[in-house]
Amino acid sequence: MRMTVAMALAAATLPVPALAAEVQIGVQGPVVEMTVNEVVRSAPDTATVGAGVSTRAPTATAAMQQNAAAMDKVIARLRALGIARDDIQTASISLSPQYQYNNDNMPPRFLGYEASNQVSVILHDLDRVGGTLDALVSAGATNINGPSFSLDKDEAARATARKNAFQRAQSEAMEFARLAGFSGLRLLEVSEAFTGRGPVPYAADAVMVTAQRVAKTPVEPGQVGTGVNLTVKYEMTR
Repeated sequence: MRMTVAMALAAATLPVPALAAEVQIGVQGPVVEMTVNEVVRSAPDTATVGAGVSTRAPTATAAMQQNAAAMDKVIARLRALGIARDDIQTASISLSPQYQYNNDNMPPRFLGYEASNQVSVILHDLDRVGGTLDALVSAGATNINGPSFSLDKDEAARATARKNAFQRAQSEAMEFARLAGFSGLRLLEVSEAFTGRGPVPYAADAVMVTAQRVAKTPVEPGQVGTGVNLTVKYEMTR
């Protein structure tokens, strides 16, 4: 939990702007502000993987044409696995000249052009992630990255994180009120920031494929975190 506390010990009326409406809230007592982060961990139900092909040819046109043919095979394999077209998205396409640099003060030697095409694929059946990666390699994918796990529907986890954050903020604010000699709180303002649903603790970098896989690639989904940041302001009351 990350907590930030700010107390304004004002004897006069202090105008406090509300987040949801352009109004001024008058206060007589001190104001305590709490910023609390809560994360709820859950089993993921969605995985995202990246797959791409890289090709090299003497000319830019040839490199792009060869790359297009290779990527067509990868996409066709994905479609044959039953993956919907809406779950396949082009992530990047690049074309760049390639040179060989020497240490003899000679100009670099031009090697040709390298074309690359990368797609992002959403998988809703986590049991098929390893097999899908293997199928991509067999279809000609030359680089793989991921998987990244997430929750497709995170409303329930987010609601739990919000509730926990609010209760913690209120409890901590009440503790400060008692320490300052006050007996109650009046809610002035609440603001929320969603902190995402990334993997906990799994992360993977791109893997260049150099050999044909024999055994099925093992994949462990682990858990993902759904987090909420709440900033809550209270007036201390007697």
